[in-house]
Amino acid sequence: MDSTNSNPTTSPTDATSAGFPPSDGGSASGNATASVHSAIDEAARYAQPAIDRAAAMAHQATDKVSSAGGESADWVNERSEQLLLTQKKVVEDTCKYISANPLKSIGIALVAGFLISRIAR
Repeated sequence: MDSTNSNPTTSPTDATSAGFPPSDGGSASGNATASVHSAIDEAARYAQPAIDRAAAMAHQATDKVSSAGGESADWVNERSEQLLLTQKKVVEDTCKYISANPLKSIGIALVAGFLISRIAR
């Protein structure tokens, strides 16, 4: 037995709120409801492209930041390798100079130490 037909005292507004189409007496509220639904659907249609553009912009920004971070890391890595090579070359050249000029190297070290001690006072 169908529960909607078993209760003859059901009012038209009860039927409308239960999801049934409005009767002749409820056509004004039905038109208002349809108008609201139409406005909501139209707003959703207009909002969707804006949401899609915002999502695309967010993805582009994320990609740019990721790319810049990767490029920066590569640059730092290259520079650190260059600095390490430069340090090794300076140490090697200094060792060669000291080996070639031991007395001159000792004199330079004594003068540098004396000047540093005077400045530090």
